[in-house]
Amino acid sequence: MTSEGWGTPPVEPISQHYIVCGGNALAHRLILELVEHYEVPVVVLVADRARDHAPRIEQLDGVAAVVEYTSITDEALRAVSIGTARGLALVEGSDQENIHAALSAQNHNPDIRIVFRMFNQRLGENIERLLRNGAALSGSATAAPAFAAAALGRPNSVEIEGRYLHIAFDDAITSDRVCVVADQIDRQDLSRIRLLPEQQGDSAEFVRLASEFGDDGPVRPGGVRREPAAGGDSAAEREPGGTAALQVLRIEPREPIGWWRRVRWQLLDTMRFFTSARMRLVLLTALAAVLMAFGVLWYLNRDFGWTVYISLLDLAGAAQPDQLADIAAGTGTGGFWQRVAQVVITICGITFAPVATAIAVEVLGSGRRGQPRNPGAGTRDHVIVVGLGNVGTRVATQLHDLGVPVVCMERDPQARGIAAVRALGIPVVMGDGPFEEQLRRARLKHSRALVAVSGDDATNLEAALEARHGNPEVRVVVRLFDDDFAGHFYKTLDNAASRSVSYLAAPAFAAALMGREVRGTLSVLRHVLLIAELAVEDGSGLIGLNRHDLEDPGGVRVIAVHFARGSALQWGLPDRTRQLAPGDRIVVAATRSGLARLNTVALEE
Repeated sequence: MTSEGWGTPPVEPISQHYIVCGGNALAHRLILELVEHYEVPVVVLVADRARDHAPRIEQLDGVAAVVEYTSITDEALRAVSIGTARGLALVEGSDQENIHAALSAQNHNPDIRIVFRMFNQRLGENIERLLRNGAALSGSATAAPAFAAAALGRPNSVEIEGRYLHIAFDDAITSDRVCVVADQIDRQDLSRIRLLPEQQGDSAEFVRLASEFGDDGPVRPGGVRREPAAGGDSAAEREPGGTAALQVLRIEPREPIGWWRRVRWQLLDTMRFFTSARMRLVLLTALAAVLMAFGVLWYLNRDFGWTVYISLLDLAGAAQPDQLADIAAGTGTGGFWQRVAQVVITICGITFAPVATAIAVEVLGSGRRGQPRNPGAGTRDHVIVVGLGNVGTRVATQLHDLGVPVVCMERDPQARGIAAVRALGIPVVMGDGPFEEQLRRARLKHSRALVAVSGDDATNLEAALEARHGNPEVRVVVRLFDDDFAGHFYKTLDNAASRSVSYLAAPAFAAALMGREVRGTLSVLRHVLLIAELAVEDGSGLIGLNRHDLEDPGGVRVIAVHFARGSALQWGLPDRTRQLAPGDRIVVAATRSGLARLNTVALEE
């Protein structure tokens, strides 16, 4: 490859296309979203056609061209026809590289839609203000809630104007559910799941009852419901498997952690400073001696406050001893046994002082030296996060914010997440030894879950299997790109979950590239449900449509509407015939293809 770059530029001039810069897993998924669901021409710019996902990207139908350049330069942008493109997605490279590429692309085409990946979300918001038509997204921030929720064995949620949407399964589904989002759920065969299945109208149940109990319906004597005939097609026979539904909560479901458990964790964590049996014996003996001497002083003086005062002074070595003249004059502190007790407390204080100093130096000095803290002997009921890349760092941070104890594992001492978790006081197990030894140091035996989120499927699976071998009861959550791999994972292990960062994030990037706002993603095992908000603008194809028009083609459920003339969001709009008007906003739960269809309708004029 030459320094100027080479590849397969479009043979014919191309326009109104979308450019994806990157050859990683997110780029791969994003291209699939664009060509399969939005059906738009895509030109791909990669750094090396022989590495990462680039060879597979070249084989995708609908990709107009794959162009190879070592970096995103002005020449590279001209090679992919940036001047006539409708959108540009920057999903690989550092924050600085993506910012530079976004600003360069805007200079070539001021009207182009630019979506760029940023780990630093605050910086991304500021860069958005510099672009005429841009959006900064974080793939790790989009996917991390799903991993954190899976580790705790609960659904993640998406906030919509003070209410929280989440997925409930089977027995957890309540009567006030918004809609059924999946059925035929079989963990042994994930391909059977139907996402947003065709739903019957509100009167369907009454029609069914009328057919069985009406004047002409097949009614048993006494009005008893007729049982389905043998071999019939009852609902249970037609739709086997589990069910998932979308529900609304007024408060976000949080991990129920009592204050006593937090205090217990803190007390147990301090035990890491007393790992030596000899040190514990010396300190316990000294403590017992201090308590006995304290009891003697209290007995002799009968004043608890004064006893505490003089004992603390003795421990610090600051008490004033009796003088011979005071004893002769009868003005001493009072007796032989009191002086013995004070001497004992002072000597024991000499024992405690260096230990307290060593602990203070260890706590303060380790942070200044930039060294991560090791998990203590008292670490219990924690979550182990394997891999401190972008995703692992965000997962560890979210769990820590929930009050859940976290221990991280990382083999690369230069990983960007080490400094971030160290600032939060999260223990980190470093080293590139075997997983068995690292998991032992991370106190796997006492953990509740393990989340493996490194960038390599094989490494994540190895960590999960080693964790299950060391602790059969631990819950494992694994980051996997390959769907077939994930299917075998679900069939083999119980109390386990699998998530794909690119699968969760790619729909949000694709929708943003089309100018749509995705408020969040909810996972249904390996499938993803999008919660999106659409504005009905002048000239939009959504004008005049009602709920039937939006939902009947499938893949979309309208869960809330904000009418231009109203003041609040209306949940579960009962009037399915009311038409949308300019200024209205709708919140929908949609599959990837369903949201793509809505985008196509919205662009029609």
